[in-house]
Amino acid sequence: MKPYHRIPIQDCREALVPIPPDVFARETPHPYAKLGAPYGNKSPFYLRQGVLDRLITAQTLLQCQHPGWRIQIFDAYRPLAVQQFMVDYTLAETVRAQGLTLEQLSEEQRSHVLQQVYQFWAVPNPNPATPPPHSTGAAVDITLVDATEQVVDMGSPIDELSPRSYPNFFAEEGAIAHPLSATFHTNRQRLRTIMLEAGFCQHPNEWWHFSFGDQMWVWLMQQADPSSSATARYGAVEHIAPGAFR
Repeated sequence: MKPYHRIPIQDCREALVPIPPDVFARETPHPYAKLGAPYGNKSPFYLRQGVLDRLITAQTLLQCQHPGWRIQIFDAYRPLAVQQFMVDYTLAETVRAQGLTLEQLSEEQRSHVLQQVYQFWAVPNPNPATPPPHSTGAAVDITLVDATEQVVDMGSPIDELSPRSYPNFFAEEGAIAHPLSATFHTNRQRLRTIMLEAGFCQHPNEWWHFSFGDQMWVWLMQQADPSSSATARYGAVEHIAPGAFR
């Protein structure tokens, strides 16, 4: 159980709404759908209405500073089945990168690799009290594209399982020797600043992951200000009333 899973949820039952394709850039085809993730008739390009409103605010802030730049959506709503698929896929890929196969792993080795995976991937738990952030429709994985539609270099790809994914990695002593470390850190800070100004919080291990209104958001708000009265207003979409999609 992650620390933020202790936060109680009072779902506001707000609808999931489509992310306008003409407003934000998108990575297409969708990276997980391309791998065969089981979305069925659901789309990853959905968010809760309040989250989408704030994402639009963040892009407005970005374009005031950098005309023509846009937020690029990598991933947003993630059904629980997709979360399970991606955890299984990442586990298999991590094992393969170490020159092993799943069948060769001892229980101790499997546990060690899963610890690596769960640093970056939430457990696909069906318990409504402990939903993965993306399954709430309140979390979004994003980067930036410039006025020429080129992806802004953040120094590491989204979903990389390494310390380079940590938001401040390129400001740390061990990384500042990289010739582009200052550029990468500035780009990450540019993304972080607009998102925080719009009301989001950033995942402590992932430069690309931001959320609003879920358990992690409340937990991070409380870390910053123990007197915070924020509440988790978004739980697992699967556990709210039919008609959640709009």
